[in-house]
Amino acid sequence: MSETVTISPTKAWMVSLRLRTLPLALASIVTGSAIAGWQGHFKPGVALLALLTAALLQILSNLANDYGDSVKGSDDHGRIGPLRGMQMGVITREQMKLALIIAIALSLISGATLIAIACEKPADILGFLALGILSIIAAITYTMGTRPYGYMGLGDLSVLIFFGWLSVGGSYYLQIGAFHTIVMLPATACGLLAAAVLNINNLRDIESDRLAGKNTLAVRLGPLRARYYHAGLLACAVLCLAVFTLLELRNLVGWLFALAVPALYMQARYVLHEPDPSGIRPMLEKTVKCALLINILFAVGLLFS
Repeated sequence: MSETVTISPTKAWMVSLRLRTLPLALASIVTGSAIAGWQGHFKPGVALLALLTAALLQILSNLANDYGDSVKGSDDHGRIGPLRGMQMGVITREQMKLALIIAIALSLISGATLIAIACEKPADILGFLALGILSIIAAITYTMGTRPYGYMGLGDLSVLIFFGWLSVGGSYYLQIGAFHTIVMLPATACGLLAAAVLNINNLRDIESDRLAGKNTLAVRLGPLRARYYHAGLLACAVLCLAVFTLLELRNLVGWLFALAVPALYMQARYVLHEPDPSGIRPMLEKTVKCALLINILFAVGLLFS
């Protein structure tokens, strides 16, 4: 370590858990459940278990990210983002490995319970077991292993798949017992908003990531194109929700999500005109809040349509 940081072990673990990222993981479950409720098939027990499983998988991903980046040297003193537990030297590798094992076990237990309660068909049971195991593997291998996909610029695609298509589509299917392709529109919107949060994180750390060999999509695109990419993610997310509303709702209440569009516009405008990576740092929390807000407004609009 190049510097000494005084912090309690409890605070260090709270930093590594990154609990502020949980609302984004839960928002996609809320959206999928809202669509199921809109169609008259909301199941509270299934929705709560899906929320718990999503939260545990997000925590697992956060811990694995802390471990992987620390071991590979991406979390160094040149990083603009907040210091992590292992980076500060408060949490050892052995302690983090134990925490990862516990997070994996809890995710498996929660996911298995969800499948046991929600699934009746053998094909559904096997399918969701496979998806659950795949989700755990994806959470771990984002920064861990010999070829972490987060270091190859594939993190954004993974976020679109797991925070959008699988989370929304999966929570919807587990409650309604069927799948309709129209659900892919709000599912894609959720995934794009989550990818925007990741892109802000990567824009903030673009220089330190580049020097550490962490070739995120932002690093591959470069600072300017990564900013336009961010604006595109936000615009496409709104477009997906708008198309769904036009096709399925056809009433003013369904457009409640549009109240969040000015905030998304202001954020995109700020990112496009802010050249300093350190100036991007405050936008991470704001992006999470904006994504959460538009998802909640969309869910409320559904339920009142």
